[in-house]
Formats: sequence, C-alpha cells, structure tokens
Amino acid sequence: MPNYLEVLTPDNCQLIFIDHQPQMAFGVQSVDRQTLKNNVVGLAKAAKVFNIPTTITTVETESFSGHTYPELLAVFPEHKILERTSMNSWDDQNVRDALAAANRKKVVVSGLWTEVCNTTFALCAMLEGGYEIYMVADASGATSADAQKYAMDRMVQAGCVPMTWQQVMLEWQRDWARKDTYDAVIKIVQEHSGAYGMGVDYAYTLVHKAPERVQHGERIGPNPAG
Repeated sequence: MPNYLEVLTPDNCQLIFIDHQPQMAFGVQSVDRQTLKNNVVGLAKAAKVFNIPTTITTVETESFSGHTYPELLAVFPEHKILERTSMNSWDDQNVRDALAAANRKKVVVSGLWTEVCNTTFALCAMLEGGYEIYMVADASGATSADAQKYAMDRMVQAGCVPMTWQQVMLEWQRDWARKDTYDAVIKIVQEHSGAYGMGVDYAYTLVHKAPERVQHGERIGPNPAG
C-alpha cells in the first residue's frame, strides 16, 4: 500500500516536469501565468539544491508547443529533455524508463495542463506503475478554474496528494539547522516566495541589522538561524 504518511525527503522522491512550454501556457486560465512560471522555477531550484532526480518531458516541441521555459532549462542546463507525441507521458517508454531508473516510488508532479497531461499521467502511473503521486497544484495550470478544480478532485479521489511548491521545498528542508541547504533555500524563498520572501528580507535588515546591499547578485547579511 502507498505510504502517504511519510513526509517527502530528498532521499525518497523524484520529480517530473511535464510540458512547461509556451503553447501550453497560452491556454492556462486557472492561475496567472507569470505566477505559474515563478512557482515552477522555484520548485526546480529547490530540486536542484536537494539533488532530487528530475525528469523533464515535452510534447510536440517543434510542430506545436514550443520549447521549455528558458528559466526552467537554466536550472538544469545539462538535462536531457524527453520528447513525446502522446498527451499522456506514461505512454512514452523513455519517460517510464527515467522514472524507473530513479528507483523512487514517490513522484512529485508539475505540469500543463492539469486536466489532461497531469491527470492521465497520474492515474496511469498509480495504476500501472505503483507510484505515489504528489501533485503540485500551484506549479501546474489548467484551461479554467473549473478544469483545475475538477482535475485535482479526480486525482485526489484516486489517491494523489495535493501540494504546493513551497510545501514541497520545506518538507525537503524540514529542519533549519540543516546548514548545508539553508542558505540556498533562503535564497529561493527571497526570490520566489512573495510575502514570505519579503519577510525574510525584513528580518535580515530590520531585525538582524544586515546592510541592505547586493554584491555579485548575492544578498549580504547575517544568517538568522545563527
């Protein structure tokens, strides 16, 4: 039986990005598209920090959908992109092989569109592959608010776990005493977490009296974790 009581850790899960391509994004109406891209890239950066096995797959890149977001590719510049024809990533043997090679049954999913590519992949991966699916709702988009809601409802009824990108990242971090990833996670928070990131900036500058300056793109200031 799937063990959904286990929290996500850097050692027990893998990640797949499905069809984060411009033509697919054009049809998204369930979330602001810039917010969607922000969340996707934040999730990708977190996966890079925690060395999460990551699969990136695309559909009909040259003939219809266009290339993957450059901001996502910049996080994984050496990653092979798995190109498909099927709307359902599970239908593609290369995708199934990539998932199997990671040898982790918990699969975190971010993709477009939620009601098509995400849903069909999730249902088939659970039924045929025995995977546990953790669907990142705010790093996925659908063609309407209703499409997002009912797709998420259907997947949850089937056993998927709904999550947000920041929730995933903070489960991976789990303890602020983990200094090896602390600075990188805080940087992602500052760049991608909106009000939370602003709160971190406030704590650095007003509480911990860090100088408000940037050098070589890195914020200078004390570590609030001590």
